[in-house]
Amino acid sequence: MSSIKDRQRAAARARLEKEMAERATAARKRRQRQAIIGSALAVVVIAGAAWFIVQATKKDSTDTAAAPSASTDPNAEPSAAAPQPSAPPAGPGTVNCLWTPSAETGGNKVKDVGLPPVNVPNTGKATVSFDTNLGVISAQVDLSKAPCTGASFKHLAAKNFFENSKCHRMVNQDGFKVLQCGDPFAVGAGYRDTDGTGGPSYTMVEENLPTDTKKPYPAGSIAMANTGAPGSTGSQFFICSEDTVLPPNYTLLGVIDKGLDIVRNVVKAGDDKAFEPSPGGGHPKTEVVIKKMTVA
Repeated sequence: MSSIKDRQRAAARARLEKEMAERATAARKRRQRQAIIGSALAVVVIAGAAWFIVQATKKDSTDTAAAPSASTDPNAEPSAAAPQPSAPPAGPGTVNCLWTPSAETGGNKVKDVGLPPVNVPNTGKATVSFDTNLGVISAQVDLSKAPCTGASFKHLAAKNFFENSKCHRMVNQDGFKVLQCGDPFAVGAGYRDTDGTGGPSYTMVEENLPTDTKKPYPAGSIAMANTGAPGSTGSQFFICSEDTVLPPNYTLLGVIDKGLDIVRNVVKAGDDKAFEPSPGGGHPKTEVVIKKMTVA
């Protein structure tokens, strides 16, 4: 009897150890998934998040607001305030957007393109198209759900912001298959040396966050990367080649309606593991060059 009980205890202990190992592996994969998107940009807008919170607590919402320049150094003192451009009151079919100026500090890379208009449309649809070396990838954007992100892409398109940049990172893991682009400094033969920290001279508040907890970012989704801090969305984005489960913290810009096969082939071809073990993934083995981006 003692021998039987010993075997039962040993079997129970083995099952427990196996379950704990599986839980640890799942937790590690979740951290990697969050890190790959969360480390997309180096522009950490601590000051921008604080500005937003302060504005929300003001009793008089009609006061003119000033957005402080952001800093990537958490120990740095806030820099001098940079005023938001004045904007007309948001009328029917429009909304006012908050753009927080970004400074090239703390190692982040900023391409100066000024700020988009403050008053933008929040009705209708827009088509974002990327003319790449592998073909056209396009997505439909609902401006009633993501008006400020749509306006940002329109502004960046007018500035040729993405021209000749390369998609600098991809991940091919179970339940997490994405291609990440939008760093304007990922260009030329040396783009594989980029750390993926490039962005525009402003950041924005996240919008149109997913509400479907089971499939927050389904196959074909194009969503905005951020640093993990509220209000840190810039220009970098990721395209999900398959259903991807991530925390609903990333603006859902739209859904790819053309060229998803291109993304899937790139992801399938694999990466160079340059960002392993953390945050994971690497430069895609098949280069994707954004020759031009348009918004219509």
